[in-house]
Parts: sequence; structure tokens; C-alpha cells
Amino acid sequence: MRLRTVLATVTAGLAVATCLGAAAPADSRPRTGSCSPRVSIDSYSDALDKTEFQGTFVGNFSALAVDTDGGIAAVSDRSELFGLDRVSLRPTSVVHLADEKGAQLDSEGLVVERDGSRLISSETEPSIRRYSREGAILGSLPVPEALRVAPAGRATRNLAFEGLTLGPGGRSLVAAMEGPIAGDGAGIMRLQTWERHSPKQDFRLDEQYAYRADAGLGISETTATGDGRLLVLERGFTPGIGNTVRLYLADLRHATDVSGVEYVTGQDGIRLVRKTLLADIADCPSLGAPAKQPQPNPLLDNIEAMAVTSRGPGGRLQLLLASDDNQNPAQITRFYRLSVCLPQH
Repeated sequence: MRLRTVLATVTAGLAVATCLGAAAPADSRPRTGSCSPRVSIDSYSDALDKTEFQGTFVGNFSALAVDTDGGIAAVSDRSELFGLDRVSLRPTSVVHLADEKGAQLDSEGLVVERDGSRLISSETEPSIRRYSREGAILGSLPVPEALRVAPAGRATRNLAFEGLTLGPGGRSLVAAMEGPIAGDGAGIMRLQTWERHSPKQDFRLDEQYAYRADAGLGISETTATGDGRLLVLERGFTPGIGNTVRLYLADLRHATDVSGVEYVTGQDGIRLVRKTLLADIADCPSLGAPAKQPQPNPLLDNIEAMAVTSRGPGGRLQLLLASDDNQNPAQITRFYRLSVCLPQH
């Protein structure tokens, strides 16, 4: 091994060792390994795979958020809102969600407000509704016409609001489209923002930005880092090969506001959102994880949910990720605990 390779390996190891570290939950495999110089995987858990709670299937997880009581709120794309124990991840409650007519939603994004209300995005229209803890609808946010599912707008069904996150101070909300809207360039996803002056006020439409995903991938989740930037999960699936899941750091500063731009091609001089690859999850140690179908790394599955569970000094974050098993025997409901060391601004 060349000296340069040795030094690179030692440097990467020191970066992870000095910046990262987390305690593994009791029901997980507590091994730790580096996925990249800035990301390590601490544990995974399949304890909830193909289980039920109070007669409700536990799975189909599409979003996670830390609740006001310190627990974990998890929403499924079958309109079930679960409460999970923060350590064991076992369900503690479940609430069924519906639209104003009682119809099921395709729930994909979740934000827990300080007052305990939940902002939940659905890909059906798309929409963002505010719910009480008990599942009652308290209101909804305006959505730009172009981002609505055709024929009302230019979005494609099941490729609308997939990620939802609240910025520092609770004044800025960001929703990420999973795929491009008609007329935009390949891989160009729009990020819509809403603003308010205080947590007691309603959100109003604000700026919109363009983000380019890697070829063949879409946005499956976004979450705020706490310093004005976003973590973005890009995900894709290739039959016979498996999933691709990459974790990026996105910076909206200096990106062009495209709310008034009809078509974004990526070749028009518009400044896209800057992104930095933090880790390809396929590069993480497998930790002995099993896979039910071909995967580049048996640890992988359809990872769709992500939340920051704690923040430390020096850009240290603890992440909880979850996969959506689609109630498919060939897929797994799997939780992942990752440690991340963010680069400075």
C-alpha cells in the first residue's frame, strides 16, 4: 500500500473518530463503520419489519420527525401516523389520516411544529395539510399551480412533494419535488419554500429553487441541518441490481429564485442549488445485514425517511433513516442510525 493511501485512510478514520459517534439502540446490531470521511453508520434495526400495532400494519414509512415529547413521529404513505419510542423504535401510538372528504392520502413528508401540530405533505394533489395530534385537519398551505399534478398543473403523479422540512427558528418551510415537472430538464427538481414572521403566523409562498439530482435518481427526503442548509436523500431503483441511495448536503444560498421561471432546463444560466456528496450508502459497511432481493450492498433497501435526532458542536449530527417496504415481501422495513460531520459553510 502506498504511503498516500495509508495517510488518506488514517485521515478519514480520524475524521470519523473525532467528529462522530453515537450509542446504538438495544435492538440493533451495534457495530460502527465508516461510509465516507464524513459519515459513519452506527447500527441498523429490522425489529419492525412485517409487524402490526393495534391491528395496523407497521411499515410503508415515508417520513420521520422528532416529536415534542422527544419520541419519534413516523408517517406512512398509507396515511398512518405512528409514534415511536426514541430508543427501541417500537410503536407507542397510531393515528389514521385522511383528507377533507375522508379519502386516503399518499403521505410523504412530515414536520412537527412546536405546538405539537403536524405538517404533512401528500403526493396526491400535492398538498400540505396541518393536523392535530389526533389527526384532525387544522388547515392547509397554498401550492403553486405549476407544481400541482396534471391536469391541474405540470407535476407527475407520485413524483410531487416527497421531502418536507422546517428551517431554523421555524420561519421557513421547504418542500422538495421527487421528480421534474413537465417542461423542466431531466433531473431538475424544484424546491418550494414558504415563509412566516413567527411560529404563530400562517406560511405564505416564497421563493422556489432548482436542484439537479444524479442521473436516474429522485429526491426521497430532505431535512434541515440547523445552520440554514439541507440534507437531501437521492434514491433510485434498478430491477435486478437494487437501490441507489446517496446523502447530499445542499446549500440554497446564491441559487436563483425560479418561482417566475416557466421552464428550467439546466442550460439556461440559472444557478442551481449547490450540493456536496456526503456519502453513498452503498459504501457503508453492511453490518451483516440481510437482503431480500439483489442489492449493491445488502444493507440497502428503499430508504425514504430521514430525521436529525441530535446536533452537536462542530457540525456533528445524528441521523435516523428508515426504508419504505411497500408491504412487499421482497422489501424490508429497516431503520438506520448514522453519524454525520458537516463541512463548514
